[in-house]
Amino acid sequence: MIFKSCTLQNEELRVIAAIAGMHKAIRYALSSPSRWEGMLRRSAFARAIRGSNSIEGFLVTAEDALAAAEGEEPLEAEHATWLAIMGYRNAMTYVLQLAKDPNFVFNEGFLRSLHFMMLQYDLSKHPGNWRPGSIYVRDEKVGENVYEGPPADSIRMLISQLVGYINGRKDNDHVLVKAAMAHLNLTMIHPFSDGNGRMARCLQTLVLSREGLVDPTFCSIEEYLGRNTEDYYKVLAEVGQGSWHPENDTRPWIRFNLTAHYRQSATFLRRTRLIRRLWDELEREIKSKGLPERIIFALSDAAMGLRVRSAHYRSNADVSKIVASRDLRAGVEAGLLIPDGEKRGRVYRASDPIRQIAISIRSEEPSRIPDPFTEDILISG
Repeated sequence: MIFKSCTLQNEELRVIAAIAGMHKAIRYALSSPSRWEGMLRRSAFARAIRGSNSIEGFLVTAEDALAAAEGEEPLEAEHATWLAIMGYRNAMTYVLQLAKDPNFVFNEGFLRSLHFMMLQYDLSKHPGNWRPGSIYVRDEKVGENVYEGPPADSIRMLISQLVGYINGRKDNDHVLVKAAMAHLNLTMIHPFSDGNGRMARCLQTLVLSREGLVDPTFCSIEEYLGRNTEDYYKVLAEVGQGSWHPENDTRPWIRFNLTAHYRQSATFLRRTRLIRRLWDELEREIKSKGLPERIIFALSDAAMGLRVRSAHYRSNADVSKIVASRDLRAGVEAGLLIPDGEKRGRVYRASDPIRQIAISIRSEEPSRIPDPFTEDILISG
């Protein structure tokens, strides 16, 4: 027996309806081709990678997360951390590709292959294999074990039940609930020696993206979980109660996930408005300075607080090294970019006028997103 979802109450159905309205708004916002969509997509993927790995203590800068998303070399990340980041990036890239396959079905082999892809950099973690024995989750802050996984000899049976649940169509679970339950069960089964949390979060994203609710890049809640790690662990502890208890009430977990989806979707919509307005302002600034339109790829990243590298600009603007150097130098001479470092280590930051454009736009957008279960929310559709 694995953990089961609860019967949804009117409050939960109301929040699901609100999330559906925001998903519709996201689809509409992305329906018309625009140059800024690529920035939004890259940023969302990078934030998901960074968020999920930060929960496990693999911390990277926003620039290095973006570098991982685009297959570039890091600016600062240590070697061991970078291996973990790239393993997760490869697994997530695979997941986003699988979401396009209408014939894909989950199975035990897929889960093990995904784990190998994610953890292959460390063979001591038994990548691609079920854990050989008992496993405990330890809270180093208090110096004690806080969760014990089920016996190793029950893993195959429990994974089989989980796979059956994910592939099944007879249950009445909404996809947001089904994805949350897939996440919860894989976490609680804890079938691997390491990487269980990352695997569970990746699995949740695949379950969501397979249903086509919204573009796969924008259905993940991994960024939210990374920003709310303490609450994430707290609700897992509340539902798990220290060991394998599949009979426990899962409503707290479902509500936590619905809250995460509501707030993450609202965040995506806010960023869509911000980036659209930012590009409009930057295009006017570029035109007034007589600069090539393509330099907006460097200025937009810089305006969002990122350090821009020549290689990153070349990739996004699709220009040669010589053209990139000329563009970036022109941006500096026009007072829009500030160089930092020398030669191959040089990066470019936003000048004060560019930073102020972004700050002004952000100040006009509400920064706080309400709790959908305790505050009034708008339901649109």
